[in-house]
Amino acid sequence: MSTITAHEAIGQALAEEMRRDSTVIAFGEGVATKRHELVEEFGRARVRNTPLAEGIIAGTAAGAAATGLRPVIDLLFAPFICFAMDEIVNSAGKLRYMSGGQFSFPMVTLAMTGAGWGVGAQHNHNNEAWFVHSPGLKVVMPSNPADFKGLLKASIRDDNPVVFFLDIGLLYVPGEVPEGEHVVPLGKAAIPREGSDVTLISYGKTVHACLAAAKTLEGEGISAEVVDLRTLKPLDEEAFLASVRKTGRAVVVHEASRTCGVGAEVAATIAEKSFASLAGPVVRIAGPDVPAPSSYPLEQAFVPSAAQIVTSVRGLVGK
Repeated sequence: MSTITAHEAIGQALAEEMRRDSTVIAFGEGVATKRHELVEEFGRARVRNTPLAEGIIAGTAAGAAATGLRPVIDLLFAPFICFAMDEIVNSAGKLRYMSGGQFSFPMVTLAMTGAGWGVGAQHNHNNEAWFVHSPGLKVVMPSNPADFKGLLKASIRDDNPVVFFLDIGLLYVPGEVPEGEHVVPLGKAAIPREGSDVTLISYGKTVHACLAAAKTLEGEGISAEVVDLRTLKPLDEEAFLASVRKTGRAVVVHEASRTCGVGAEVAATIAEKSFASLAGPVVRIAGPDVPAPSSYPLEQAFVPSAAQIVTSVRGLVGK
């Protein structure tokens, strides 16, 4: 094991995949500037900066993928994907199906999302549910450096377009990453903490809020299990359903807005497939349906906290 940040884990994943497969290329907004070590090793033909033109970047990637390359593009902030929706959603996401499988689109779109840097509403918008709702796309949002690396490697190898969200608040938080080949399959959730009284289901930075809440609840005699979804599409239903069937209670937590969020899908799935196991309603804790504030203290208040989770669980278990 080595202790590195998520930013470093992403760099490792890119370097390893570019060494393994000569068709892997990386380009986008500031890629060569942020990853100068990749430029030195692989050259400017495979690693390059682009103009700030998200639609052109994504369109170029879709074309490159259709011709046999495996592009990894960086659009910086998640709201900027608005300028590339046609290329990612309408082209890369649909043309494999529309071509009857004659073309594939193995491209990865990186974008930073969430609170942590006080960058304001036009740069901070957790819009992952948009892409979960888009046919043909896979969606990933890790919570720790090991998964940033392992899931990115799996995403690059996948023959479908993957939208890979980088939670800003986690990019420079260190964590342990296995040495050597480390690939985490898409569509498999993780259970970072086991418990028996309630299931806390989350992804991205709010996984850590759930873990902190679970520790507090343990001191009150409440055993909380934490499920880290990791991949939002395909969604590992069996992982969280098995946990809820064991504990009988579920709290879904994410930073994105509550209305029509990933938590709504998780809650509906639990209600449809594990209703008989529930000892109480499925609870959702999410960010408010308002633009993210620029003020750092307000931004932090915007994100679901461990204290909110603890209070909700107390009510759910009757303590």
